[in-house]
Amino acid sequence: MSDEELAKDIGPLAALTIGVGTMIGAGIFVLPRAAISQAGSFAIVAFTLGGAIALLTAFSASELGTAMPKSGGAYYYVNHALGPMFGSVAGWANWLGLAFASAFYMVGFGQYIQQIFGLTATVGVGPVALDPVKLIALAGALLFITVNYVGAKETGRLQNVIVIILVAILTVFTIYGGLRADPANLPPTAGFSDTMAVTGIIFVSYLGFVQITSVAEEIQDPGVNLPRAVIGSVLLVTVIYALVLLTMAAAVEPGFIEALPTEQIAVVEVARILLGPIGAIAMLLGGLLATASSANASILASSRINFAMGRDGIVSESLNEIHPRFATPYRSIAVTGGLILVFIAAGTVETLASMGSVLHLIIYGLLNIGLIVMREAEPAEYDPDYTVPLYPVVPILGALTSLGLIVFLAPVAIGLSAVLVAGAVLWYFVYARSRATKQGILSQYILSRSEAMPDAAVSAATGVQPDGGNYRVMVPLANPENESDLITLASAIAKQRGGTVVATHIVTVPDQTALAGAAERSDEIDETSQHLLDRAREDAETFGVDIETHTIISHKSFEGIFDAAKSHTADLVVMGWGPDSHGSPGRAESAIDELTESVPCDFLVMRDRGFDPSRILLPTAGGPDSDLTASVAKLLQAEYGSEVTLLNVADDGERDDAEQFLETWAEGHGLEDSTLRIETGDVETAIERAAEDATLLLIGATEEGLLRRLVGGSLVLDVVDDVECTVVLGEKHRHRGLLDRLF
Repeated sequence: MSDEELAKDIGPLAALTIGVGTMIGAGIFVLPRAAISQAGSFAIVAFTLGGAIALLTAFSASELGTAMPKSGGAYYYVNHALGPMFGSVAGWANWLGLAFASAFYMVGFGQYIQQIFGLTATVGVGPVALDPVKLIALAGALLFITVNYVGAKETGRLQNVIVIILVAILTVFTIYGGLRADPANLPPTAGFSDTMAVTGIIFVSYLGFVQITSVAEEIQDPGVNLPRAVIGSVLLVTVIYALVLLTMAAAVEPGFIEALPTEQIAVVEVARILLGPIGAIAMLLGGLLATASSANASILASSRINFAMGRDGIVSESLNEIHPRFATPYRSIAVTGGLILVFIAAGTVETLASMGSVLHLIIYGLLNIGLIVMREAEPAEYDPDYTVPLYPVVPILGALTSLGLIVFLAPVAIGLSAVLVAGAVLWYFVYARSRATKQGILSQYILSRSEAMPDAAVSAATGVQPDGGNYRVMVPLANPENESDLITLASAIAKQRGGTVVATHIVTVPDQTALAGAAERSDEIDETSQHLLDRAREDAETFGVDIETHTIISHKSFEGIFDAAKSHTADLVVMGWGPDSHGSPGRAESAIDELTESVPCDFLVMRDRGFDPSRILLPTAGGPDSDLTASVAKLLQAEYGSEVTLLNVADDGERDDAEQFLETWAEGHGLEDSTLRIETGDVETAIERAAEDATLLLIGATEEGLLRRLVGGSLVLDVVDDVECTVVLGEKHRHRGLLDRLF
């Protein structure tokens, strides 16, 4: 078992290693030749300037990280501060930027493999011909995509070892090169435009320092150690890069690097001159490790971005479904992998590096603007332990330099990035706006001061607001005894989602009675319904949420709930659960409904033994229905300060795998502060044992098909009957075919 206190185990040196490890990678092993060829001795200036621009953003990221230690990094800060429209831009830019960077790293990987084995043959004919570098890059990418898909273990320790090896190789290279360096060997300097263009291309070498903020909650004394790690890693890496470039430019004769054949790698050939064959071999090993580890880290990071975007409604949460066997977000990794393969096949080294750089420069520019918004708006929850020096000069310079550097990149990269940004904005209005529920601090600030703000600002803030904020929770009421608890649960969820409670009383009449005839005795019906709905209104209003009440006359009982959920556009239905209810206990549908249609929205069904959300138990094996119960747990935690325990039942000998699965699953669902509990043995017995300490059990509906459950019974039902606390069963709305329902 682990909890938040046990997770505070990342010390200052370990945090610094995370930052250095994300940046000491393929850039310095692949790009120096292009940088020196284009900028001459000012290539050193380009790498130093890139570090300075990154440093400005590092200051802002440090403040935001200590104020909002959430997974998602830069995307989360932009989405929270500027709202989901800019969050859509940041999320897509981050995701695709990592895919472009991964493709660049894998092409570099192909160059090193080609150099090691001396491959020259080209496969294919004419326009579809691929050189060996591209073929190796594609094969390597498939390998690392597969590694992430199946979930390789112990990658963190391996990454630390790789960082130590790379720093050692570059240190030895720099020392020996420094002894032979001669300022007279430095190539001529380039002009301002060429130097800035090189700065833009090599900026891909500085990606990733913001990732330290994603583990802020695990860092010891984060108010001190997180800024030191973020800022210190950028400073350290900048110094290493500048010294390596200085060594390469000054330790060999003028023109040596520019005259090298295209199949030779500059850093390897310079190392061969300085240290002989051993130096070349060491640099080949370093380049191989750097390109491979950088690609692997980028693929891994992309899945975390998708988790955060899915949680905020920017993309479908189904993209983040956890693989039942490998415990990885396999769909997200597969989509990202497909993009990487396309980019490798279609792009050159310079284009891939430029695209990775420009998309991250957009993110960093927005991140600095987000910091300014948080400072000026001063929301109550914003309380950073570290503050940016020389505010507002530093974030303003950070935004201007990040966005301004884009101008000097290749027109193709600028054009493609503009298309991607426009596509992200269009995606927000077409898809995400109706699903996103989180309004940014900027819009809240403007709308709360609408009378003092320019009309154009108010109109713009209103025009981009998410529509998903009108979240509708329907509560079908029948039994006065559990009305209060059902409305309390629904109101707590609606309050946290900024939504509305829709209380309905469905009155059933025989098929022989026309509905119009039943409506003629509406006075008698209204008297019964009104008492129930009035109590519901009183209970909901104690939460300060809006409530609608409706009496519905229907020939159908439970099936009428489906119809009402559709007609009242419910996002969630919260209803009571009795023994053998609705003809199909253990699911929200009746047996016939299960064969004919999906539930029209998300469903929560409560076996009520008194609503007490103080200690929540949430068993999960990664199914889609547990995604719903996870979101409910997070909302109740925000409303009541609930203690949440995540439970996974594992086979003997698989406790480590189970704990890793729970850690990944918790992070992906915003429940990082939950207690993790691993049990072994019979699943039902393990849940009952864990539920002895719980006041509320949240459990996903069974995923077994109808025929199998009719024969074997339902685990969910057995647990519900045997535990003493209230149980809430969650079933998530999704489209399922007839074969899926049966089997």
